[in-house]
Amino acid sequence: MNILMLSSTFPYPPTRGGTQVRTFNLLKYLSQRHSITLVTQRDATVTDAEIAGLEDCVDRLVVFERPPEPGTSAGILKKVQRFSSFLQQGTPPSVLNRYSTEMQEWIDNVVQAGKYDVITCEHSVNEIYVRSHFQKELRTVVNIHSSLYGSCHNQLATGISENTLRDKINLPLLRRYEQSYCSKFSALVVTTEEDKIQLQEFNPNSEITVIPNGVDLVSFPYRTADPGGHRLIFIGAMDNLANIDAVCFFSQEVLPEIQKHYPDTTFEIVGAHPTPEVLALKKQPGITVTGRVPSMVEYLHKSTVCIVPMRTGFGIKNKTLEAMAAGVPIVASDRGLEGLAVDGAGTPLRALRANVPAEYITAIIQLFDHPQLRYKLSYSGRQLVETEFTWEIAGQHYEQVCCG
Repeated sequence: MNILMLSSTFPYPPTRGGTQVRTFNLLKYLSQRHSITLVTQRDATVTDAEIAGLEDCVDRLVVFERPPEPGTSAGILKKVQRFSSFLQQGTPPSVLNRYSTEMQEWIDNVVQAGKYDVITCEHSVNEIYVRSHFQKELRTVVNIHSSLYGSCHNQLATGISENTLRDKINLPLLRRYEQSYCSKFSALVVTTEEDKIQLQEFNPNSEITVIPNGVDLVSFPYRTADPGGHRLIFIGAMDNLANIDAVCFFSQEVLPEIQKHYPDTTFEIVGAHPTPEVLALKKQPGITVTGRVPSMVEYLHKSTVCIVPMRTGFGIKNKTLEAMAAGVPIVASDRGLEGLAVDGAGTPLRALRANVPAEYITAIIQLFDHPQLRYKLSYSGRQLVETEFTWEIAGQHYEQVCCG
């Protein structure tokens, strides 16, 4: 098949993390048996070497310049204009900000010429380029990495919204938006059963398939030894609101209590683009903020326990799967373990669950004190990833959706 993939986020190298990991690994799998044209955007951080690297992975790479982001100091008039546009047209500013008329014209022309069998949108932000009538010309697929409505609703429910009034106003508009754009697609792909249930409520007649994220087992090898000690780690992009909330919550409400029991406990926050709020955590005893690192797995292998104290953010977490693949025992919230069977009747224990400070403290101390429990979680977590969460498995399922 000839597949046209759209990604306004430049998905290379996959070590950038975020949505790029899923996009890159799915296109890598599909390219083994199909002809792939990838249409993407570059910003100032994308190098010519990275473009050359991505070109080697697809049959054709088409790159457009990303439109400039609106200034953070935009005045009240601009904000009112953007909201007015959202209210009238139904498309969120976060989607419109990445819209390229040149990219749209290119896509319109190739679809009209009948050059492709399938068009996929890698992340819902790319849905804007798919016109309603495209369904008559080819199969249309949207790979929804996470629901905008679901994320906004969850942030309001957990009290971590950056602007509560704005998000309360936006919530019904986001529901209307997701209901509207989903109708343009032959098939919807989501990462968890929770997202499927929510989107099915909006679009009861849609074909919706759950395809979880995966892990590159070569990039995240199983560790050869348990380092022991009292080293905690969190991994993830540190300009992401859900990650910022997670590390601040843990640093302020959990870590000091653990250090009362084990004064030498350290906490490494490993990930690119730490915000001032995250950098300020370095003032606390035992906390290190690394910024972007060459190899995430090296930091994981040195850690005693990986924590995933997410209080918001939908979908399966790459950070959880990657830590499991590396063999690091995990203590995580319900949100951090979303989409994963890690405990309960008939399920091998693969992680310890915690949602409030007392539960984190108990679980982490338990792991610090019991090497056998660490080994049990390490081994069973790796087994889960190997059998259910590789990119090979995800790619096979995505190929089936694309083929229809």
